[in-house]
Amino acid sequence: MTALRIAMVLVFVAWPAVVRAGAGTPVLVYHRFGPVVADSMTVRTSVFERQLEQLEQQDYTVISLRALVDHLRGEGSPPPARAVVITVDDGHRSVYTEMLPVLLRHRVPITLFAYPSAVSRIGYALTWEQLRDLAATGLVHIHSHTYWHPNFAQEKRRLSPAAYERLVDDQLKRSRDTLENRLGTKVDMLAWPFGIFDNELMDRANRAGYIAAVTLDRRHATMADAIMALPRYLVTDGDTGVRFQALLEGRAASNGRRRR
Repeated sequence: MTALRIAMVLVFVAWPAVVRAGAGTPVLVYHRFGPVVADSMTVRTSVFERQLEQLEQQDYTVISLRALVDHLRGEGSPPPARAVVITVDDGHRSVYTEMLPVLLRHRVPITLFAYPSAVSRIGYALTWEQLRDLAATGLVHIHSHTYWHPNFAQEKRRLSPAAYERLVDDQLKRSRDTLENRLGTKVDMLAWPFGIFDNELMDRANRAGYIAAVTLDRRHATMADAIMALPRYLVTDGDTGVRFQALLEGRAASNGRRRR
């Protein structure tokens, strides 16, 4: 057999492994839960449970965002072939009243990104006691969604460069410090508000002590992605059955990164 034919055989044999290695991992993001659809960001609790059941039936493994980030940073083992990550943004009270009972039945890890300015202060938000209860389950890992969820694109247009820099640094540092002090946990991951990020923001987040950040983009997270802007699929109430399957398999239409 010639050297060329040998090389072609080796490529053919290795191809499935290459595809699996480059396929990436879907990272899902939810916002609110409830018995009925109250708005475009609400996923019915029954739908959420059916989605978890679908993952179980199809032998998906829900891994923590930390496990995926460690792998992408070259510090952890590769995720299973059928891995998925679940995250939740904002810290709506329905995370405690609606999502938590489902989570305890299925025993899967999630990462909750909260903005502390609303906690125990606004009616729709979780309380500090509820956040501590969530963390105590060992299933919910709480990280930063900045301090009050600003639209950095609007703030950059509104403020002077110096004032904007102060705002960004305050949003990043105050959120992390408040969550760590209140909850006694390590906070080093970030969800960009509205999915908006740019190179300057990523650099400032890194300097503020964050090792990874997530945005919004309907595609799998891979080694090729910037660790400070990992893509996530925004899950809606309509993502059931074949639509949810398409999302898991990376066949959902991309909405593009929210760079400024």
